[in-house]
Amino acid sequence: MDSRRPPLAPACPTLPEYVWHWAETTPDRRAFTFVDHPAQHSRGVHRTLTWRRFDARVRALAARLAERAGPGDRVALLCPQGTEYVTAFLAALSAGLVAVPLYPPDLPGHADRLAGVLADARPTVVVTTGRAQDEVRDFLGSDGPRIVLADQVPDDAHGWRPVPPDAEATAYLQYTSGSTRAPAGVEISHGNVVANARQALTAYGGDTRPLTCVGWLPLYHDMGLVLSVAAPVTRGLLSVLMDPAAFLHEPVRWLRLLAAHPNVVSAAPNFAYDYCVATVTPQQKEGLRLDKVTALINGSEPVRPGTADRFHAAFAGQGLAPETHCPSYGLAEATVFVCAARPGDPLTRFALDRDALAAGKALSARPDDPRAVLLAGCGTPAGQRVRVADPVTRARLSEGEVGEIWVQGPNVGRGYWNRESQDVFGARFADAAAGPGGWLRTGDLGTVLEGQLVVTGRLKDLIIVDGRNHYPQDVEATAQDADPAVRRDRLAAFAVPGGAGEGVVVVAEHARTARLAELDVPAVVRAVRGAVSARHGLRLADVILVPPGTVPRTSSGKVSRALTRARYLDGAYGGQAGATAGAAG
Repeated sequence: MDSRRPPLAPACPTLPEYVWHWAETTPDRRAFTFVDHPAQHSRGVHRTLTWRRFDARVRALAARLAERAGPGDRVALLCPQGTEYVTAFLAALSAGLVAVPLYPPDLPGHADRLAGVLADARPTVVVTTGRAQDEVRDFLGSDGPRIVLADQVPDDAHGWRPVPPDAEATAYLQYTSGSTRAPAGVEISHGNVVANARQALTAYGGDTRPLTCVGWLPLYHDMGLVLSVAAPVTRGLLSVLMDPAAFLHEPVRWLRLLAAHPNVVSAAPNFAYDYCVATVTPQQKEGLRLDKVTALINGSEPVRPGTADRFHAAFAGQGLAPETHCPSYGLAEATVFVCAARPGDPLTRFALDRDALAAGKALSARPDDPRAVLLAGCGTPAGQRVRVADPVTRARLSEGEVGEIWVQGPNVGRGYWNRESQDVFGARFADAAAGPGGWLRTGDLGTVLEGQLVVTGRLKDLIIVDGRNHYPQDVEATAQDADPAVRRDRLAAFAVPGGAGEGVVVVAEHARTARLAELDVPAVVRAVRGAVSARHGLRLADVILVPPGTVPRTSSGKVSRALTRARYLDGAYGGQAGATAGAAG
């Protein structure tokens, strides 16, 4: 039996104890389903583990890991997306080890990051699968850590008995995406991840009604790990997984899974919603019903109101309610979840004066004003505190003032692995009356309007020209709207040194539907320059159009402005066909 009514959830301090509870009380309920797509037009092959079966696999693998490593040792997860990944993660935690969620070496463009993270984490054991073992062995070399194949460990745990982990101990290292600096491993305790799972469930309605978690986000990513693993384990919910590549090859696969289950909550970055709008055909929409979707989380910078509008306009005929879109804010240092708009509430949008915003004030503007910035509200926190502070004076700012977002709560990580981090995780307000210390400095800029958090950008990404602040994502939004040849959400704006002060460069991929040799590159560049000049008062120092896949992204799919800037300064784009486009127009 797999009743639609969720069982009562106890207050367990760690994820392994939740697994043991569900295996004992609801052994035949479905726990995890991985939907494989072995062929191009496959409708999906489902592989499901019940809680009893999942617990058996976790115990067997935990016993094997306990033979290979001691308490506190790191276990790197280099498994492909699937139930083996989930099993390996819970097995490491059950054995008292520290999991390091990563990915196989064949993830395009991320081999250097993987090598850097492995060198930093220094794992004793690496867990992968039989399918990926050859590439993993080749990548690690002959003197690398020992390898355990998750899918080849028999169920017999040889009498091994797990010991409940200490809730205060480190459960795993969540490495940051590296969008503005080298990736750092955040120490997430057992208590942190359970607290954050409960907070997310509360925000998206999972504490009062049954939900089905459907996800294609990679499990090494903080949102994928919490929403597809920690939250369902905490509440005893079904988690349905698919591979990120399967979504990218055919986005309707994700929508079909959303339609196939009741009370679905799922998450995707902003680009994924526009991608569905652009690629899902009228024929694929036939028979698709999305009226059972509860919440669609948009939790990746930037969250644009226009994207939500386009997505819901495209799928309103399939019964998708506009109130399902939930702009959210989070970061690895806070496990992931911080703030979210609640499902059922209409999207809150703000039109703000661009010049005032650059000066640190959020002042209303007419939505149709060409100099207005349109931003989505990211709701309110659940079970934690959020404040806005002046990043220099550490003064607490009032509603409508833009500053650095600070967070405090049981979900905030212990600090960065193997490096000093008191200045990030132990901040204090200048005014003692603002409360005790121990605040997380997020490095993100934002403000509070009408009681909602509004995220405006990254402190380290801020472009300052002639004493005026410009948000790169704002410049990028203008550039990508200037000409249809510019690929959406695949461009980076950043500052570079120049003879007369800092200049601004835009490196943009062209749309996949166009060939660079056939494009009128000077015309595209003129359009971008003109739009940015008119809307921002900026004269771009350079505009470069490059082929799809050229602008580097982080492991979580965000454009890496820092790496794009570094490559630009190193002359990496000099060989591209559009490299001289900056001189045009």
